[in-house]
Amino acid sequence: MSQQTVRGNLLIGQSGGPTAVINASLVGAVKEALRIDAIDTVYGAIHGVEGLLNRKVIDIGHETSETLQTIMQTPSAYLGSCRYKLREDDPEKAAEILKAHNVRYFLYIGGNDSADTAHRIGAAATAMGYDLRVIGVPKTIDNDLPVTDHCPGYGSAARAIAMATQESALCSQAMPEHYPVKIIEVMGRYAGWLACASSLGKHTPDDAPHLIYIPERKLDYTAFLRDVRNVVRRVGYCVAVVSEHLTDMQGKGVGEQYTQGTDAFGHPLVAGVAQTLVDLVNSELGLRARFDKPGDWQRMSSAHFSKTDVDEAYLVGRMAVRYAVRGVTQKMVTLQRVPGERYACETGLADLEEIANQQKVLPDEFLDKDGAMVSQAFYDYALPLIGAPLPSYARVQPRYVW
Repeated sequence: MSQQTVRGNLLIGQSGGPTAVINASLVGAVKEALRIDAIDTVYGAIHGVEGLLNRKVIDIGHETSETLQTIMQTPSAYLGSCRYKLREDDPEKAAEILKAHNVRYFLYIGGNDSADTAHRIGAAATAMGYDLRVIGVPKTIDNDLPVTDHCPGYGSAARAIAMATQESALCSQAMPEHYPVKIIEVMGRYAGWLACASSLGKHTPDDAPHLIYIPERKLDYTAFLRDVRNVVRRVGYCVAVVSEHLTDMQGKGVGEQYTQGTDAFGHPLVAGVAQTLVDLVNSELGLRARFDKPGDWQRMSSAHFSKTDVDEAYLVGRMAVRYAVRGVTQKMVTLQRVPGERYACETGLADLEEIANQQKVLPDEFLDKDGAMVSQAFYDYALPLIGAPLPSYARVQPRYVW
């Protein structure tokens, strides 16, 4: 690692699934870079590493402060994103392009696969003797990056899912006989962080969600049907939240028959977990069931910005530039929770190799003993990340007078 500041340009790319706050990281990096004399021009790669390889790059440093503020408040990826797996000769090609344009600082905003991309480009630059500082900026609603306490993007998505669950459940509560069972399918590739966030608006055991099923625990169909039936008998209706990548006791994907191929990194594009479980409830319990599937808005709803999430996304973008200028390379910025009664976070660093293609699953202590609901430890972990308290909705108290 070179400690000497080098003069040159900065390139920023965005990668993977867009989030509500990925642009806050972009703006944090741009504003910090504009303050630093060693950085001449701030470039943005259109559609991530694909844009870099195809030389589709803009000068984002010339944007006005008003435009940057608007970008920061805009969901999804302003520069455009990608899911591109580097071919064998791509890292060297990318490093050569960066060298040709005197790019000395390369920031890549993304998750697990993006860390691998950044690491390989950095390694190629090192192999050719080019001083390129490569920093990964964390981003994922899945919240599954190792080392970091949590990931920018998760807090806002968690808030969105918690509110969607509350509000969808109000419909079931109002007409429990119409559709007594509702399945809500949420994102989260192989970890249940987002599904568990559906519980953050829950105040009593009878509040939705009543059941949560995540990839960390294989789904026992018999137990699932038993649990649904018991909740309906107790409460009058049942709302269950499920992750999109559930597997059964044999390790087979619950929605496998609806899989729509794979992405560039070999991750299956599943679509049918909720539909499968709705069909199962209909056929085995004889109960009417339906499903809600929030879709892309859950990852990037501007209506559900968490201020904590926005602030931390901006922070990791800003600190990525500072670390790079100090000579740090081949690292990802992390968020580390500061011990104490009041929530606070500071940044740290982790090797890109520790992040690349690795996943952090939900720890056992975040689930209750039955594994179908979260524990108090999860609430303590997640509630500070979603910003302001969630709204509390009224519920009729049936004191009948006639």
